[in-house]
Amino acid sequence: MPSDSGRSTSVWMAAQTPEFSALARDAVADACVVGAGISGLTTAYLLAAAGRKVIVIDDGEVGSGETGRTTAHLTAALDDRYFVLERLHGSQGARLAAESHTTAIGQVESIVWGEKIACDFERVDGYLFVPPGESADLPDRELAAIHRAGLSDVEKVDRAPLASFDTGPALRFPRQAQFHPLKYLTGLATAITKRGGVIHTHTHADRIEGGATARVTTGSGHRITAGSVVVATNTPVNDVVTIHTRQAPYRTYVIGLRAPPGLIHKALYWDTADPYHYVRLCNDGDTDLLVVGGEDHKTGQGGFAGNYFARLHQWTRERFPEAREIAYQWSGQVMEPVDGLAFIGRNPGDAENVYIATGDSGNGMTHGTIAGMLITDLISGHENRWAELYNPSRKTPAKDYVLENLNVAAQYADWLTGSDVESEDRIAPGNGAVIRRGLEKLAVYRDEQGGIHRYSAVCTHLGCIVSWNATEKTWDCPCHGSRYDPSGKVVNGPAIRPLIPAKDAGDGQPDGDRLNRRSAPA
Repeated sequence: MPSDSGRSTSVWMAAQTPEFSALARDAVADACVVGAGISGLTTAYLLAAAGRKVIVIDDGEVGSGETGRTTAHLTAALDDRYFVLERLHGSQGARLAAESHTTAIGQVESIVWGEKIACDFERVDGYLFVPPGESADLPDRELAAIHRAGLSDVEKVDRAPLASFDTGPALRFPRQAQFHPLKYLTGLATAITKRGGVIHTHTHADRIEGGATARVTTGSGHRITAGSVVVATNTPVNDVVTIHTRQAPYRTYVIGLRAPPGLIHKALYWDTADPYHYVRLCNDGDTDLLVVGGEDHKTGQGGFAGNYFARLHQWTRERFPEAREIAYQWSGQVMEPVDGLAFIGRNPGDAENVYIATGDSGNGMTHGTIAGMLITDLISGHENRWAELYNPSRKTPAKDYVLENLNVAAQYADWLTGSDVESEDRIAPGNGAVIRRGLEKLAVYRDEQGGIHRYSAVCTHLGCIVSWNATEKTWDCPCHGSRYDPSGKVVNGPAIRPLIPAKDAGDGQPDGDRLNRRSAPA
């Protein structure tokens, strides 16, 4: 299956996902869902199951964005420690976080069995351990917070069940889960269409408006009129500033290595390093594959991605020396909210019938499932006890908010720097570089045949200078994580418009200067 988020290939992408046609005419629905990843399809499935007429659109294919790049851990062991969540959200907030993620695992399991989806779903234990040099009292501190959050069956054990190295004391989370994410999305898509839902791929949402009647206008000029719009695009493409000042985009790296049978006990494993590492097994045809991820860094700010794969391989080789052959390596994008939990609900400052789901914080499979459950309740007028916890309008920590936005502000200094290379002649085929031309900065790509393609290097979201990602062959924005393919097409929001061809570069404005993306009354 082709990916719309980069050139690398995950282990999941061999799965065939269903094909759908582009929207070819105006349409009407109770709800229009923008995005066919786990958040969008879960929302569409639950709305369709509740009797709503649903249309899903995606500018790629089903699962061709970030869901196809996950490692598909389904867990209530969250990316941020529970004692941190307790400090940020209070004891009740930590309890609701534990409850919602645990319920999300059960929701996935219920859908899998109810819809008979063959997606390799299975319950497994999870183990959180502290690497050498980290705080030895962390497991006890975290366990106390976990128990206060209601996860009473989590226990401390002497070590994780890994024969190749001793993790030291670990926390065991029973009955977590894993699955094949694209096979699961295939099952969701099939179930949606059986319930009367409609899915259109290769359909770009160019304009999203709320109001008495919501509208989504596509790149081809067709209009979907709906009672509600759900923007489930990893990061919102209908919001210029608000949410993007409260979360940060990170690249995360994954390798899949051929593993001899019985190499590790089948479970989920995470350490508490910074950046942390995460491990699981999956089956790749007739062999086991050890899937190891980590080495996260802010999008567009990390330098050469090959270094991160090398570090990941070194970390793995030291702990699992029998797993040698790298069969896959890929990267993905994670949105880190400043307070550790996703933003799910009504879009701040927007009409009441425009909803967003973003801020996966390394737990995209459960956060995406929570989004489907919560947004379905909000649209249906049902009370949901998680609504305030995930409310996109909630207050976030002032210190973390300021630090994140100081980092963003610092990226605008790239306007003053020189070229990445001395001249275009130094750009190898299949690669790109940012070149200064007078007062302009150009994103220059040399294709495999040697042809040169020039675009403005100014991100069309809020005007930062993009950088070249040699692993994924994308132009990445270091401010809010917008990403573009070599030809300037958007592959990750929040940008909604492509990079401007160089000859037109002086004519364009970033989306922050455009008003036609904001919701307007009908």
